[in-house]
Amino acid sequence: MKLDVVKYPEKASWDALLKRPSFDVTQLFATVGAVVEQVRTRGDAALRDYELQFDKVSLDSFLVSDEEFYEAAGLVGAPLKEAIRLAKANIERFHRAQTFSTIRVETAPGVVCEQKSVPIERVGLYVPGGTAPLFSTVLMLATPAQIAGCKEVILCTPPARDGRINPAILYAARLAGVQKVYKLGGSQAIAAMACGTESVPRVDKIFGPGNQYVTAAKQLVSLTDVAIDMPAGPSEVEVLADKSANAAFVAADLLSQAEHGADSQVVLVSTDEDLLVRVQDELEQQLSALPRRDIAEKALAHSVLILVHDMDEAVDLTNRYAPEHLVVATERYRDVAARITHAGSVFLGPYSCESAGDYASGTNHTLPTKGYARAYSGLCLDSFMRKMTLQELTPEGVCSIGPAVVAMAGAEQLEAHKRAMEIRLNQVNKI
Repeated sequence: MKLDVVKYPEKASWDALLKRPSFDVTQLFATVGAVVEQVRTRGDAALRDYELQFDKVSLDSFLVSDEEFYEAAGLVGAPLKEAIRLAKANIERFHRAQTFSTIRVETAPGVVCEQKSVPIERVGLYVPGGTAPLFSTVLMLATPAQIAGCKEVILCTPPARDGRINPAILYAARLAGVQKVYKLGGSQAIAAMACGTESVPRVDKIFGPGNQYVTAAKQLVSLTDVAIDMPAGPSEVEVLADKSANAAFVAADLLSQAEHGADSQVVLVSTDEDLLVRVQDELEQQLSALPRRDIAEKALAHSVLILVHDMDEAVDLTNRYAPEHLVVATERYRDVAARITHAGSVFLGPYSCESAGDYASGTNHTLPTKGYARAYSGLCLDSFMRKMTLQELTPEGVCSIGPAVVAMAGAEQLEAHKRAMEIRLNQVNKI
């Protein structure tokens, strides 16, 4: 199939050109809201009903047993175990380097302000199952939670119709220190972690991707019950390329994202028209060999190749798009990347394929989509931490800032605020 090629688009058309395939999940709020309310009021009984309805499985217990963990470990082959351990080690190495150092500053004589980082105590992780069980996401979520020191880490993932969980998901969960895994999928899993039931503990923050029902449920419970990691939408990649780019590499990167889902989007922005032709040819050849060809074709149907005049325009367009993943396949890729201000994760040069970050380079693959990279960071160690400030005033500190506090509180007509400092000033002046 041939992707749409747009040559030298005017800036006024960029927003329309870069429009993502979208679904307003708020349309699902009534549906998922009913699920959340049922789980809130009926607990485990509601979960059993929904698992039978949506995942087509009748469960006596949602919790994965030690025997199931042991059996799963035996079903994962040695090469995959080795790959999972390598990926976990790299993710751990990179995220451990993000450890926050306490800040202590004397802002004025006798006034000391501090900031320290403390872990979120209870976190819930959601990992999709379905056609592509994302055991890599287990590592991306659980490893930083483990490093952060979260006291309770639970994971929900949908079971197959035989009531089992994908063995690689369980192996990765145990390796990354997840304490409990529950056989729960969809909006009912999000509701369980947000509200708590007889079996599933309530958490403070929910992490992880999912379908539109999961996304809607996360957004809904975040209004009243629990924090969530970030708004989420379909996955996306942009490749920014010049004439030096390897067309086969570029096509492979585009397809690796397109096979995620029919609602994924891929974009190629290039300064070289001949590259666009060669990439089209490569896409056709590589697509024909993909097992998930039908999914990738649907994603490609709303994707686009864009020819621009020069690298300045390419950078401006990229920052306007704010892609989740950005592959910079240019000759001077570090110079170009230095000018990128809006992207979730950036892959530099010809050999840095997007799938490296998805699995084993060490960076996190849970990233902002739908242009949220303008305001949100990807998942990192800080996502599992809270920053807390402290301050201490000595008598000298009261004298340093007390008059300013009194003046400002008085100007805002907050008399009690004013008095709280005035009585200390009066006491200090008596010393």
